[in-house]
Amino acid sequence: MNHKLVCKILGYILWIEAVCLLAPLGIAIFTGGSDVIGFAATIAICAVLGAVLSFLGRGHARMQARDGFAAVGLGWIGLSAFGALPYCISGAIPHYVDAFFETVSGFTTTGATILSEIESLPRGILFWRAETQWMGGMGVLVLTLALMPKLGEGALYLMQAESPGPVVSKLVPKVGDTAKILYGIYVGLTAAETICLCLAGMPLYESLTHAFTTISTGGFSVKNASIAAYDSEIINWIIIVFMFLSGINFSLLYASLHRKFKSVIKSEELQLYTALAVGATLLICLNLYIEFGTPLGKSFSESAFQVVSIMTTTGYATADYALWPSFAQTMLILVMFVGACAGSTAGGVKCSRIVLLFKALRRELRKVIHPREVNVIRCDGRKVEESTLYSVHIFFFAYVVILLLGTLVVSWDNLGFDTAFSATLTCLSNVGPGLAAVGPVENFGMLSYVSKMVLSFAMLLGRLEIVPLLVLLFPSLWKKR
Repeated sequence: MNHKLVCKILGYILWIEAVCLLAPLGIAIFTGGSDVIGFAATIAICAVLGAVLSFLGRGHARMQARDGFAAVGLGWIGLSAFGALPYCISGAIPHYVDAFFETVSGFTTTGATILSEIESLPRGILFWRAETQWMGGMGVLVLTLALMPKLGEGALYLMQAESPGPVVSKLVPKVGDTAKILYGIYVGLTAAETICLCLAGMPLYESLTHAFTTISTGGFSVKNASIAAYDSEIINWIIIVFMFLSGINFSLLYASLHRKFKSVIKSEELQLYTALAVGATLLICLNLYIEFGTPLGKSFSESAFQVVSIMTTTGYATADYALWPSFAQTMLILVMFVGACAGSTAGGVKCSRIVLLFKALRRELRKVIHPREVNVIRCDGRKVEESTLYSVHIFFFAYVVILLLGTLVVSWDNLGFDTAFSATLTCLSNVGPGLAAVGPVENFGMLSYVSKMVLSFAMLLGRLEIVPLLVLLFPSLWKKR
């Protein structure tokens, strides 16, 4: 590993975190909150440490894959470790493990919380909770690429390590320009939703924070009752639309802006994503109507909101779906597992991987019937490399193993299998609320500190898609190149 280059990147990351902390500091000063010192101290620590790391990383070197993955893994751990300080110093969340869990949940856009009372927190802290999700949604390293000096061709390794999906490609020849385009779309969606929510009657501060956590598919709300607190169908549908858009591959949104609608419509991943969202909504709507006698209009609205919220791994709630019939809960677990599109801000396994896994299964079954047939797997008309299929299989295996191990550890708290399993799945898929004791009207505060740390790293594993964190465990990574 090139230690100097990694230190340089980590220094830039801490500087970016310090700059992002200025906004909540300004809000804390304006509102006279008790969190001013917490933000000021954290900014000073990040700025000084960032300067030290940048000094240690002087000089130019070419980045390789191992350097990119190490920088991403260490960068996200560092962001979370220092991002937790304002909570502790201000006293909003006194215990560091709880603050670390909340911060990781923010940066990974999971939305799981240990807080039972949210509205009484200082406004600066609430803004920081929302801002961490917005920072983590598109990726802090992608933002770094857009702002920092060029790293040459090696910069693609940073994007590959941080961006979700089996294949990461550039929208334009230069990686830095690609990062700027992605953030341009991201900022545009955020601004559009903020305006729509304001027009629907939501105050500006709340509109901005909810736009942050919707476009990032994070789900942190400034209300104890989440979006249900507004009791507005207009607000619900505005959020549904923007959650769904945020779950689409940003390269498809970029293609739409250039009126390449045929390529967008032909996307097999988008087709599966849309079909699952619509199908799950209709099935749950019918289930609620038959089992509970819920009027079709209300059941459709609630089903659509929860399905899109869970599938895009946003985690907002307008109803306590832990009280829904078993079929409806099972459908939500299914879409929670699948997630949305690769290249979006959502978590989960991703629809693209599900498409490739089914195509690989079909090919293996055809080999039994036609042993000599040469069957090339294609997606959206393009050949899929065998190395890509191999990485999909490895990811899926690792995902299931981590899910089972996490469930085993959390089950030690003796809160029931449904709690342990859904807590691990919702953290690994970066969704937020689970079922039973960690349902939409509950929180993760009752879990032991061991479980909270395990779930914190499950959230990081899910957001970074496992590899960038696991490679840190290899001693050979730390040797100088």
